[in-house]
Amino acid sequence: MNNSASLPLVIGLGELLWDCFGDNRRPGGAPANVAFQANQLGCRGTVVTRVGQDDLGRELLDFLKKQQLSTDYVQVDENYPTGTVTVEFTDANDPQYTIHEQVAWDHLDFTAPLATLMGDARAVCFGTLAQREADSREAIHQCLAATSDDCLVVYDINLRQKYYDRDWIERSLKAARVVKLNQDEVEVLSELLGVSQDDLQKFADQLQADYGVEAICITRGSQGCLIYAEGEVYDIPGTPVEVADAVGAGDAFTAALISRRLLGWSWDRAALFANRVGGLVASQSGAMPVLRDEFEQLSQEIKNS
Repeated sequence: MNNSASLPLVIGLGELLWDCFGDNRRPGGAPANVAFQANQLGCRGTVVTRVGQDDLGRELLDFLKKQQLSTDYVQVDENYPTGTVTVEFTDANDPQYTIHEQVAWDHLDFTAPLATLMGDARAVCFGTLAQREADSREAIHQCLAATSDDCLVVYDINLRQKYYDRDWIERSLKAARVVKLNQDEVEVLSELLGVSQDDLQKFADQLQADYGVEAICITRGSQGCLIYAEGEVYDIPGTPVEVADAVGAGDAFTAALISRRLLGWSWDRAALFANRVGGLVASQSGAMPVLRDEFEQLSQEIKNS
């Protein structure tokens, strides 16, 4: 297992669940995806979440172990079930998602072991969905407050359905050093926060000024990404790929960006690498394809270019 104490600790903090398609299901949750990819990218990925004391929870724990992810910080809840999402395809091009409420990850508990873990983290990635209930929202922010001053705290906004609120988003922006969002989320945030979206430079400048964010990353799918950091703008083009399954590609991007910034890479090279990693994952089936060798080869290629 990739658990050497010498590797930088990267934490995925938030939801873990099953995406259910009729009689089939597969593990989901951005934090687990980020932690898994961080493991493949030379870090010590760890997921912090909560599952139910039920068969679905035990299956998720077994799944994480098979993916070489620690389950030491996956809490088990006696009162709430393991999280599930029902996916329905009334229109093949427009799947409908029901993210079921009052599940285990809604009730994450901040504990002394978690405080210690957070203090050791080199990076933490968290989102908005897991903050929909007060229990987990408070636990997540207690976790963030327990990180060291040099921890790279990344807020992947990752809005889902109705599960967001201006107060939660503003609190999260203030807790983050790096913010990642897509173009649709730029539109939502602009309306919520009263920030202009007509000029992305002004949008980024205002977020940085109002909330103390160090870097803004706006992803654009096949068009690449924009990075606003250190007074510079980096427009990183995308690389065309034949998409097999885009699920998890954005989380792979996030893990790759984190891993290379921890290695001291410049923003533009780290973002170029992240784009390529996201594309590689999108070209494979499933959110967690095993691509450790491909990632290492790509890393060396970009590092030496």
